Amino acid sequence: MHNRDMTFDLTDMRVLVTGGGVGIGLGIVRSFAELGAKVAFTWKTHEPDQALLDEIAELGGNPPFAVQLDVTDEHQVTTVLAQVADTLGGLDVLVNNAGGMIQRSTVDEMPLELWHQVLDVNLTSCFLVTRAALKYLADGSSIINVASLAGQNGGGPGASAYAASKAAVIGVTKAWAKEFSARQIRVNAVAPGLILDTPFHELFNTAAGRAAAIEGIALKKPGFPADVAGPVLWLADPRASGFVSGTTIDVNGAAYFS
Repeated sequence: MHNRDMTFDLTDMRVLVTGGGVGIGLGIVRSFAELGAKVAFTWKTHEPDQALLDEIAELGGNPPFAVQLDVTDEHQVTTVLAQVADTLGGLDVLVNNAGGMIQRSTVDEMPLELWHQVLDVNLTSCFLVTRAALKYLADGSSIINVASLAGQNGGGPGASAYAASKAAVIGVTKAWAKEFSARQIRVNAVAPGLILDTPFHELFNTAAGRAAAIEGIALKKPGFPADVAGPVLWLADPRASGFVSGTTIDVNGAAYFS
């Protein structure tokens, strides 16, 4: 029997988190930084101020590299990934977190443009960033895709495009786990349920909606970004999860079981 120290040691691990300036992404960035990782993160609209960058640097001693990126723009993705890899000296972990609902819409009222926008920001972005990252990811690296409970249960009213895109993220996670296995690159996903302190629920939910959602959670409480970061850290550490690939971890307080 092998004895392993299960304490996470991510010192100097080279990590990129897309959409890391706010919400779940920022929670993941903070957690990696706290454990000594070298972290880069992208942002589109939530520009980090110097105070936040200083706070992240103080957590583990490594200054973060923050860069603006539209993850749906192929040229930008290629350029920024090269900058990130040059700054960090390569990559050990990629967290595809950037995404969003854009807006709620029923199918009969949904413009084709909105359908494409939602799929692009949640699914195509994963493809573009992952494809660009492959040349920089070390063998034995970890890719973690942030899916959603909506991709498993269909989501709430007017969320069909979002649910479809997140279900596809779960599907592509399985496909990539097989495709990248020759390089021992593990690919997994996390599927958060109700996670507060995020722009998503500020924009697309109401106080009544959140209260109703909490009633449907077995633990009778919401989650927070740190609750998602924990499983992500575990998936990133090859000593802890080196035989885990192609799976999706539910982070929903027992609201739903996949």
